[in-house]
Order: sequence, then C-alpha cells, then structure tokens
Amino acid sequence: MSTVSFHISNLLEKMTSTDKDFRFMATNDLMLELQKDSIKLDEDSERKVVTMLLKLLEDKNGEVQNLAVKCLAPLVSKVKEPQVETMVDTLCSNMMSDKEPLRDISSMGLKTVIAELPLSSPGLTLTVSVCKKITSQLIGAMGKQEDVSVQLEALDILSDMLGRLSGALVGFHSSLLASLLPQLTSSRMAVRKRSILALGQLVPCCSPALFSQLTEHLLTELSKAPPTSMTRTYIQCLATISRQGGHRVGEHLEKLIPMVVKFTSVEDDELREYCFQAFEAFIRRCPKEMSPHVPTVTQLCLKFMTFDPNYNYDEGEEDEDSMDIEDGFDEESDDEYSDDDDMSWKVRRSSIKCLEALISTRRDLLLSFYSSLCPALLARFKEREENVRADVFAAFSALLMQTRAGSSHRGNITASSDSGVSVEEEPAVAMLKKQVPVIVKALHRQLKEKSIKSRQGCFCLLTELTHTVPGALEPHIPALIPGIVFSLTDKSTSSTMRIDALSFFHVLLLTHPPQTFQTHMQVLLPPVVACVEDTFYKITSEALLVTQQLVRVMRPQGQNATAAGGFDPKPFVREVFSVTMKRLKATDIDQEVKERAISCMGHMVCHLGDHLGAEMQGVLAIFLEWLKNEITRLTAVRTITLVSASPLKIDLSSILPDTLSVLGSFLRKNQRALKLCTLACLTALVSHHAASIKPAALEPVLSELPALVDESDMHVSQVSISLLTCLAKACPSSLAKIGSSVLSGVFRLVHSPLLQGGALAAILDFLKALVLSKTSNMGYSQLLKALMDPFQRSQCSVDGSVLHRQSFLSVARCVAALCSSCPKETPGTVSALLQEVKNPGSPESARVLALLCLGEVGRSGSLGGSKEVQGVILEAISSTQEEVKTAASCALGSMAVGSLNDYLPFLLKEISSQPRRQYLLLHSLKEVISASPASSLSPHVESIWSLLFQHCECQEEGTRNLVAECLGKLTLVNAAQLLPRLKQQLRAGSPLARSTVVTAVKFTIVDHPAPVDSLLRDCIGKTDR
Repeated sequence: MSTVSFHISNLLEKMTSTDKDFRFMATNDLMLELQKDSIKLDEDSERKVVTMLLKLLEDKNGEVQNLAVKCLAPLVSKVKEPQVETMVDTLCSNMMSDKEPLRDISSMGLKTVIAELPLSSPGLTLTVSVCKKITSQLIGAMGKQEDVSVQLEALDILSDMLGRLSGALVGFHSSLLASLLPQLTSSRMAVRKRSILALGQLVPCCSPALFSQLTEHLLTELSKAPPTSMTRTYIQCLATISRQGGHRVGEHLEKLIPMVVKFTSVEDDELREYCFQAFEAFIRRCPKEMSPHVPTVTQLCLKFMTFDPNYNYDEGEEDEDSMDIEDGFDEESDDEYSDDDDMSWKVRRSSIKCLEALISTRRDLLLSFYSSLCPALLARFKEREENVRADVFAAFSALLMQTRAGSSHRGNITASSDSGVSVEEEPAVAMLKKQVPVIVKALHRQLKEKSIKSRQGCFCLLTELTHTVPGALEPHIPALIPGIVFSLTDKSTSSTMRIDALSFFHVLLLTHPPQTFQTHMQVLLPPVVACVEDTFYKITSEALLVTQQLVRVMRPQGQNATAAGGFDPKPFVREVFSVTMKRLKATDIDQEVKERAISCMGHMVCHLGDHLGAEMQGVLAIFLEWLKNEITRLTAVRTITLVSASPLKIDLSSILPDTLSVLGSFLRKNQRALKLCTLACLTALVSHHAASIKPAALEPVLSELPALVDESDMHVSQVSISLLTCLAKACPSSLAKIGSSVLSGVFRLVHSPLLQGGALAAILDFLKALVLSKTSNMGYSQLLKALMDPFQRSQCSVDGSVLHRQSFLSVARCVAALCSSCPKETPGTVSALLQEVKNPGSPESARVLALLCLGEVGRSGSLGGSKEVQGVILEAISSTQEEVKTAASCALGSMAVGSLNDYLPFLLKEISSQPRRQYLLLHSLKEVISASPASSLSPHVESIWSLLFQHCECQEEGTRNLVAECLGKLTLVNAAQLLPRLKQQLRAGSPLARSTVVTAVKFTIVDHPAPVDSLLRDCIGKTDR
C-alpha cells in the first residue's frame, strides 16, 4: 500500500469515530490532502473516500456535514467518472428525502459538484454524462407537486446548472422547457419565481426555434386573459427572457408590445410594475426594434410616473407644504401611506427606470427628450417617496450624461477649429442651460431636507450638471451654499453624505470663477476647516482638496488674478494655515491625507506665501523632510515644483542645496513617474531660482543627466533636454562640465529614426540655447561639424548602424535652428552647402543632407530669391541619383514656403516649361500648399489653380494623383469659393479630368474639423440633374 493510500485509510478510519472532534479533524485533513495537485488515488481509495464522504453528509454534527460538502469540490477532479456518478446519484436521491436537513445538505453538495465540473474538452465527456443524470433526476423532482420544498431545491439547482453548463445540456433543452413551463402555473409564488429564473438561464443557449416556442407560449397564455396573479408571472417571465435573450426577442416585439400595453390599463399596481420592467428590458436589449414603439412607451411612462392616487400634490403650495408634510409626518401618517397599503410607488419607480433606459440607449432622440421628458422629470423632483425620488434623480443624471457625451465631442471640435470658424453650441447644451434655474429651484430646498438619500441624489445630480455645463451655476451659487453648509455641519449627517457634499463643492470650485465664492468665504470656510479636523480620514482628505481650491479662490493667479484682485485673504489665512499645518506635521495619518496636506500647503505657499511670514521656513523644512520620505516623495516633488514657479518669488535658498541633492538621487530611480516629475521640478528651480543656486549644488543633478538622454524613452529624453536648455540659458558654466557626454547623447538622438515631435523640438531649442551660451568647445562650427560629419562618408553610419532617412530630416532641422540663432554665420553655411551640392565628388548622403539643410534654412526666409540657389536646385533635380532628386524637390518646396513671392512664380514657370521634371516639381508645389498659411497663399491661388487644371489630364496616373492632392489641399485655402468650382469640373472635361477632381475631393476630407466640412456635407451624396 502506497504512503498516500495508507494516510487516506487512517483518515477514513478516524471519520468513523464516535467523537465528533475526531471526525471533524479527519475530514479537514482529507480536504487539505485532496486540494494538493500531486495527490493520486487508486481505485479502491476513490471508492472508499466517496462512500465515506456521502455517509458524512448524514452526520449528526453540522460542522462535519459542511466540511464533507467542501471536500466534494476537489474530489470531482481527483476521481474517475463512475465515482462522480455515484456521488451524483446519491446526492439526487438524498435531495428528495423526507428529512429536511439531509435534503438541504445534499442540495449544497449537488451545487458544489456542478460548480466543479470541467468545461474544457478533456473532461467534457464526464460533464455531459453527469449533467444527463442530474437533469433527468431534477425533471422528476420538479414533478413532485406534493412537496414544494423539493421543487424549489430542484429549480434552484437547475438554474445553477443551466447558468454554467447550458451548452452541455443542449439535448435536454426541449424537455427542460416542457418541464419548466407547467411550473409557471404553480399555486406557489416561490415556485413560479424560481421557474422564471431557470427559464432565464435556459434562454441564452437555446435554439431560435425553442426561443420562439417559449415566446409564443407566453403570448398564447396572456391572450387567454388569465387571472391577474398569473398575468404577473407571464409578464415577469417576458422581462426575464428579454434581459437574458438579448436581441432575439426583437422579432417578437410587434406581438408583445400591444399585449403588454394592454395590461398597463389593468388596475393592479404590481402588474403595472412588471409591465414597465418588461418595457425597460425591451428598450435595453432591442433599441432598434423598439423604435416604432418608443412614442407609445414614452407616453405610458409619462402618465404613470405621476401615478399617486392616494396623495394630493397641491401645486400652489408645492414649494413649502410638500416639504413640511414630509418632514412633519407623525407615525399615524406613516402608517397611512405605508408600502403595505399603497403600492403605487412601485409603478412610479418602474416607469421612471424605463425612462432612464430610454434616455441611456437613444442618444439620437436627445433633443426630443429635452422637450418631452426633461420638464416631466423636473416636476417629479417633488416626489414624496424617497426611493422613487432617487430614481428620478438617476434618470435626470442619465439625461445629463448623454448631453455631456455629445458636448465633449463638440468641445473638441471647437478647440481645434480655426479662429475664423464659428462653431455653434450643441443644441442639447443650449436647451439644458435654459433649464438650469428650474433645476436649482427644484433642488435647493431639498438640500436642507432630513433625508440623507435625497440630499445625496441632489449632490450627485448637481455634480453631473456642473461637469456637463461648467460655469452654468454661477448665478445660483448663493442659493446652493446654504445646502452645502447644512450637509457639512448637520450632526445627523453621515460620513458618506459629507464626502458627497465636499466632492460636489470641489467640482463647483474647479468649474466656476473664483470671485463667485469670495463674498461667501466667511460662511464657507469654517465648515470645511471643521471637516479637515474630522477623525475619519476620507472626510479629511476630501476637505483638504476643497481647502486647496479655496486657497486659490482667496488669491487667484493667472488670467483670474485681475478679475478677483479686490479681495483681501488676510483674515482667513491663519485659520487655514493652522489646520493644514497640523495635518502636515502628523506622521500617524493615512497616506492619502498626508499627500493632500502636502499639496494643500504647497498651494498656500504658492498663493499666500507673503502672508506666512516667519512660518515659511518651517513649512519649507517640512517639505524637504517629506521629500526624503519614500512614501510621500512624489507629492513633495510636485509641491516644490508648484512653489518654485510661484509669482510671489518664494525664497527657497534655505532648502535648495539639500533639495537638489535629493532630486539628483531620484534621477537614478527606476520609477518613471518620479523621474519625470523630478525633471520638471529641476527645470522650474533652474528657471526661477538660478541666482540662488551655487554651481557645486548642481553637480548631483548634472552627473545623472547624460544617462537620461536615450532613445529607449523619448519622453524622458525630451524633458531632460528641456532641463538642459534651461541650464544653458541660466547656468551655462555648469553645463560645460558635462558638455561632451550630454552632446554625444543628443547627437545619438538626432541620428535616431525614432526622433520626431516634442523630442525634436526640445533638441532644436537646446541647440539654439547652447550656441547662444558661448560655452567653450560648443560653438557654432563645432556643433555643425558634429551634426554633419557622419554623412560625409560614402557609407554614412553612426556606431556601425546605417543612418535612417528620418535622421537626414532631423539633422537638417538642427542645422536650420543653428543658422536662425547665428544669422551672421548663415551666408557662409549656405555657401558651403551649395558647394557640397555642386561638388560631383561628394558622397550622395552629403549632397542629400546639404539639399535638405538648404530647404530648412530657406523655410525661414533666409535665402531670399538667390538665382544661384535656384540654379543649383534645378541642376540637382536633373541628377541621375534618385535620392538627390527627391531631396532637391523637397528643398525647393521648403524654400518656397519661406519666400513665396521669390520662389512660387519660379516654381510654377518650371512646372509649365519642364515636362520631364514635372512630377518632382509638383511634389515641391504640394509642400508649398500644405505648409503655407492660407493668408500668404491667397494671392497666388488663381495662378496655381489654373496651372493644376492644365495638367489634370496627364497620361501618367502618378502625376494626376499628385495634381489631385494639390487641388484638394488648395481647395481648403478658400473652401467657400473653390469647392463649387471643383464641383463644376465634374460636369466638364475628359474622364481623366473628372477622375482627378473626384480624387481631389478625397484630399478635402481632413482629420481635424475645417470650414469645408459643412460644404462637403451639402454636396456629397447629391447629384445634379
């Protein structure tokens, strides 16, 4: 006998002990053994273990029984199929036992086995076999009408099995449906409900024919006008199968909707509730198929959302009496309108939830919702039942979310539009803005109600409103402040309520101008300060965020500073400082509170530093202390960045040396976020406090910078080079020490194929600053030589790797940047570049680079209309080397962008007179049209337009495509005039000309919004006859 078998035998023997503790411990040890992946049982051990565990299910001790059930889970995957079938057979027969405890524990055991049956192919045979056994037994159990508890257990297990293993039961779907449908007519409500749940689990995997059979059965039964209790069951079932069956119910809606609509007129509140739940399921699962029925459902929802036959809302006294009634109800009144007597609130709630589903799924109807649903929902803010009112708020919030989803898209368009393009406000936002006074009027009294749930709903709705239309609440702030203060100071208010109030207040402060709150500071500050001192860390944390914004309100900076300049913050500074300082000094507080206290104090120093006086040095010392702490260092770095850039010119000299040393060590850390924040902080310190920084203090930072300039992380490289640029401007002498190592990294980046965008712009700025800093060994000629040397060899390469085409363009941009910084050197450089191009002995790479450099230098207008340059470019375009020809074409286009009047006539003349160079010259013209501002290009539009149409019938397809691209991009210069002219060409000319025009239209469709969009919308898809 193996060791495992011997150990198992010992455990099985102990399980027969008369001592319940022995049995418990042995069963627990067996469970631990079975949970090991390595355990392997022989056939005899399997049989004994299964037999013993099934016997223990009848143990007199409940704890032993529960452990035996837990053992079944790992056992399923450890024993062979016959033993699993034995387990299932025994459990199924026990489930139909007369003994209730055995029945309950066996049901738990069956559910455990079902949860562990394998779903993958190796064990699928076992799963199918076991499912067949269980299903046949459960179908028999469901037929036991005399014992309801057996039926309930069988239905419960069947729901679990269908939910997990419906695919393995495909063969039984039909018989299961036949067994479940009769249960819908059971006299017991519990049986009917569990049957509905089981049918819901059957629906996702059943065949379309079976789904149709189920739906038709429900329709047939409903058409027989059954008793109301049965009608409720069938409608509930419809809602469930719709939720689970998804789009499949769509094809039956034409029959279902009229039937459900008919039952809403039956005087039964529960039935109406189920009808609206069915409508909600139809809307969520089949929004497209529901389209014809939306008006009907909407009208029913609007009708029944006000259904309250036992209560009279007095319109004239709505603002006062309804609130007083709710606050002043005595116990007798509560009994009079209890849920037992009045179920109408369920009808109202379900109809409102149905409206919410409609709003959430049909954004295309948003404008009609504002005219039909918005006023109705606003009128229901007075709802007397708390739960229903919460759903009204939720439905209105859904309307706001849908509005925000549209307006954020339109907002992007506005932001990226030309200054000359006027973009209309989203119509839904405009309609919402008109409703803001009504919303505030309906909510502001409820903000002072005793009902916490109602107040939370109000704050959530107002928060969503503020996000959707920022600034719209400005005229209503005085009406909202009492409600905010009440929720922060009321002793009965829960922690969640306070957090919600603070969260809304924070959003309000962020989205409205500071001067709106300044006159209310006396009222607003004390409750917020009290929340900062609260013992619950979440309230403290949220209150510190609000305090931070209030500090900005006291003395705004930037564009708001002038508008709010008359406010004196002095009376409030001491109160805010003392409470924040208390949290800042504390070491035994939650990390979130700690970080927000640091950030809040940072804002105080930044905005109100001149009011802190002698306290300032102590605060800065604490910042330095938190900077050295691993937990808070990231927040401390951000705070020091903020403080160092303050317009108040805070004196940081007391902590600068230590701060720079610590920041230098952070650049070695492997935490990217910390590294980026540290670089930003160093840039701010160097930019604003260079005079206070001694060269020796910078050494810990300088030694780490060269390693950060690397193509493996372009963003870190970009930020590092921005810091180097600041150093070159503010502390050029310190940069000389690391010049060679930093420059080698920068040049590696310049020659990298990955360099573009922000990183390239940062390098250009750095080179400009460097050449102007007059640092020794980093002059104009040295930098130029280092940039261009790798291209002077016949096989241009850096560190053994061949240079990519992108590196030619990057180096050309760098050369142009150096020329723009040293205009005196430019003529000499241009002459050298021209000689390079003309020299037939120069390597191809050197000539290509020289041409691209000439183009980039010319883009700034530095070349003028030099005849020599034009001659050299034309000669290069006629070169036998393809790369040289392409570079010359690109250079000519760039030069023309910089000096349109000098080069554009020359370019147009060459296009007309040089058919063999036409393709390359058109590339130059494309660059001119793409890169020149519309205002500069406007005087030349007619000449370019006529030239392009002269060549739109060219036999070369490549040339025609290039002409089309030029035409499309030229149309964007003045779309209102040129698009109709382009459209006219479709009715004239040869097929080749028309195909060119059609291709040109493709290039008028650009990624970013443009004036041409509305014009295109009017003519695309329409034909003129």
